[in-house]
Amino acid sequence: MIPVKTEKGLSVLKDRSVRLMPRQRSAFVLCDGKRRIEEIMELTKALGVTQDDINLLFQEGLLNDGLRLPEASSPDADDVSVPISSLSRRSRQQRYQDAYPEAIRLTASLGLRGFRLNLAVEAASGYEQLKELAPRIREAVGEQAFEPLGKALLG
Repeated sequence: MIPVKTEKGLSVLKDRSVRLMPRQRSAFVLCDGKRRIEEIMELTKALGVTQDDINLLFQEGLLNDGLRLPEASSPDADDVSVPISSLSRRSRQQRYQDAYPEAIRLTASLGLRGFRLNLAVEAASGYEQLKELAPRIREAVGEQAFEPLGKALLG
């Protein structure tokens, strides 16, 4: 199954009106309508994401089964459907949505030495804050590992 964010989910992503644990938010951000649940679970297993976390996102109405796409009238429908290949036309919100899970993955892979940086990434509530952390992440993980994050955030 390929989960996608509902209109409620898109709203919650912006206003944080539903309180999610950082690991749940990381999994939620990865639900882009392209990745299967198994892939999302694999990408977030280092964060401790469980099937119960994914189930909660469905129960809260933040995700649906991928058979229904966001309505065209939704102000965020264009942001969700923008292909990654058109990086230069992506909104800041879309860049944040693409970059956040990558930043979490990278900083979580650092273990204890990246704990504070991981907390800073989790606290970043928007594009500008995540962009400010990019140099620290690059320094911690190296240029090669940073490249996908750099493309998602700045490309």
